[in-house]
This record gives sequence, structure tokens and C-alpha cells, in this order.
Amino acid sequence: MPTLNANGIRIAFETAGDARGVPLLLIHGLGMQLSAWPDQLVDGLAEQGFYVIRFDNRDSGLSTKFDAAGTPNLALAWLKSRLGLKLRPPYTLDDMANDALGVLSALGVARAHVVGVSMGGMVAQLLAAHHGHRVLSLTSIMSSSGRRKLPGPTRAVRAAMLRRPLDPQNVDSVLDNAVALWKAIGSPAYPTAEPVLRQRVLRALRRSNCPSGVARQTLAILAAPDRSALLAQLALPTLVIHGAADPLVPCACGVDVASKVPGAQLELIEGMGHDLPAQLIERLLALIDLHAHGKMVPDSTTRLFAKQ
Repeated sequence: MPTLNANGIRIAFETAGDARGVPLLLIHGLGMQLSAWPDQLVDGLAEQGFYVIRFDNRDSGLSTKFDAAGTPNLALAWLKSRLGLKLRPPYTLDDMANDALGVLSALGVARAHVVGVSMGGMVAQLLAAHHGHRVLSLTSIMSSSGRRKLPGPTRAVRAAMLRRPLDPQNVDSVLDNAVALWKAIGSPAYPTAEPVLRQRVLRALRRSNCPSGVARQTLAILAAPDRSALLAQLALPTLVIHGAADPLVPCACGVDVASKVPGAQLELIEGMGHDLPAQLIERLLALIDLHAHGKMVPDSTTRLFAKQ
């Protein structure tokens, strides 16, 4: 696995497609690794002519871990965030946006289309806000502006997120717990077969398993200020994609992001939860391709894709 130096840390990365193509940077979500991007999506983007760049965020995958910072008490951190008290994470989402910028710079990429999912969408928003001259377009998928009054996860998803493996040292126990969480947040209209899901999670665990890193990334999210004012200043093509059935980051969050960015296009997908199911990859590829090439039809109304 190749690595590069960026923003003072080592970052694992992969590229796909012709290096002479138009660069497109993928930024994944909380605890996710570059290997979590569906091969069908990566290959499809490369076939569309993009030079696809993906990387492991700090504290995930094969990139630098911040173990010296310890494991935060997330219950206490959540309470402090609800009370408006200041949190002191070992790093911020802005640091992670600078990591992404560093990846582009290390690879000699002057400007790129940027696609971020969930936490990666937050990082992508900050990259576009602070370094807009390096971003050709922004696609924010199942993400949020961080506005405090937005709805949060459903009760069932909160319970799944708080649940811990019966035996953290046992691979099967960790696997069962992770699969249960993915089933809780997945797309109800586009379910992933459990054997496929288990194999996918097992592959990720074998590549890297860093629960404390996930906790530190979560703390960075909790500590992040509202990005509404920054989003309102964006002056680049922006596409917001969100699942209408997202139980982790409700679709109201995507609607909010789109409402903040001048001229943003909002695409809600009925039956989609908080994942990238195989059944929707072709649709996502089409949306990203149209958006990147400036062919999205301007529309003042939300476009809701129904299950086909």
C-alpha cells in the first residue's frame, strides 16, 4: 500500500484510472477505510475518465494513528457538546480537511472534484470552504452542516452505536457487533445480503481495526462548529445527495446543507439509508458524472428518486 507525507502525518492512498484524467478525490466517513469504497463505484468513475484518488483518513486504515491521545469518553463529550461546553479533541475536522489538501498537493494535483460521504462530507465541505481554488466541484453525500438543532440518529441506531462486542478480543464477536450496526443504518429498500456484509466487514477488520481512532474522529465531529456560515459562502458547483430513509443522519440534514449553499442541487433517494448499496451505484455514478461535467439541470425543487 503506497503512502505519502501530508500535513505532518503518513497517509495511505490508492489511485485508479488514467493519471491524465480529471482528478476526483473521495473522502470517506467515520472509521471508514479507503477499501470501503465500492469497487463498482471506483471502477465506474475511472471508466468515466476520472483520475480517482482515495485515502485512509487519519486514525483509520493504514494512515497515522493518534494512540498517544488516548480514548476519549464519548458519553461525557456528547453531554458537553449538548450543553455548549468547549471540547478539546486531539485534532479537528479542519485538520482532516488539511490532510485531504495535503494528499492533493503530494500527488501534484492542482484542482479536483471532491466527493465526501458522511463525516467525509463534512471534511469535503471544509476543504471547499477554505481552499475553494483547489476544488472543481463538491458532492456531499449523507452529511450535515453541523447545525445543532438538526435531528439525530433514531433510537434504534443510537442503541446499535452504543452496543459493544461481548468480547472485544474475539473476532467473531467484533464482527457480529459491526454487522448489526451496518444492518441498523443500511438502506431498507436496498438491503445488502448478510453474507456479503459479513465478508465486507471482515475484510475491513483484517486490514485495520482501531476503535480508539473511531472514538477520536467522533470527538472531532462533536467539537466541530456549525458550518452554515461557511457553506453560505461557497461559490462552486455543489451537489447534495441524501437517502430519504437515512436513520443515522436524517435527510433533513442533507436538505439543510443544500439550503445553505447558493445554487446547490439536492437529490433525495427514496429507500436509501446510510450506506452505498450496490443497487444504487449506477445512479450515483450518473449523478456525479453529470454534476462534474456541469450537466445537472437547474431546478428549484427537490428531486426525489423513487425505488425502481
